[in-house]
Amino acid sequence: MKFEQLLTEARHPDTARIDQLSTREMLEVINAADRSVADTVHAELPRIAQAVDGIAERLGRGGRLFYMGAGTSGRLGVLDASECPPTFNVDPGLVVGLIAGGDHALRHSIEGAEDDARQGAEDLKAHGLEAGDTLVGIAASGRTPYVVGGMLYANQLGALTIGLSCVPGSEVECRATIAITPAVGPEVITGSTRMRAGTATKLVLNMLSTGAMIRTGMVYGNLMVNVQPTNEKLRNRAIRIIAAATGVDEGQAEALLDASGAVRVAIVMQKLGIGREQAAQRLDAAHGRLRAALADGSE
Repeated sequence: MKFEQLLTEARHPDTARIDQLSTREMLEVINAADRSVADTVHAELPRIAQAVDGIAERLGRGGRLFYMGAGTSGRLGVLDASECPPTFNVDPGLVVGLIAGGDHALRHSIEGAEDDARQGAEDLKAHGLEAGDTLVGIAASGRTPYVVGGMLYANQLGALTIGLSCVPGSEVECRATIAITPAVGPEVITGSTRMRAGTATKLVLNMLSTGAMIRTGMVYGNLMVNVQPTNEKLRNRAIRIIAAATGVDEGQAEALLDASGAVRVAIVMQKLGIGREQAAQRLDAAHGRLRAALADGSE
């Protein structure tokens, strides 16, 4: 498919005169275009669910999750990866975000980097991608050589490959074990895929990481029980989580946090009426899964 024929490069019929509209009218047009993005993502839920289960299965066996992209797609992948350790208290190496051009490309445009398919494979080699890992190749156009090169290498290893693009029938879609393709259509500003395509990408990445963490026991109910209380805001959140999970008041929750050193340990201590060491042992035996550690019916 020629570049100019890509869906993401087409002109949006409703925005041809956007530069002549009043500011309020301009924003109405942008907002109207954005409202359809969630529907395109909804249409992909069967594939997203399949991807979440595949990621979770591999994480449960000791695998890792990799995101790979260029430009906006790469930045969104790195952002999602960087949010997993503080949100779910997972090792920083569990979810890895790779962007064409390296970390410098997070703040600066490095236009030629995305065209190097070999570098995509080399970056994955440098980070030790293995057959038990998952690679999410992210490319709005579905044709970015850096991403395609990485996916080809991952396929050769036998890793799970998930292709996230916005162009049906693209190379990224065809190279993926699981293809997620929210076809958002033309951008408000022609070719500016940081807009609708970027929004769709962010929505899908939210689901992939959050869904996989829920499936692997990192969440209890809708509570972020793996949160690290490393600053005042997170400490306050940890106290509220303990209170919500156990039914104690916030003063008691704070005392439990101080006595336990961790939200999950505090919850097990309170719910089972046991000490810190016993609570930690139960969690270890349950591989960190709070609901499994409370499986005697006290939850």
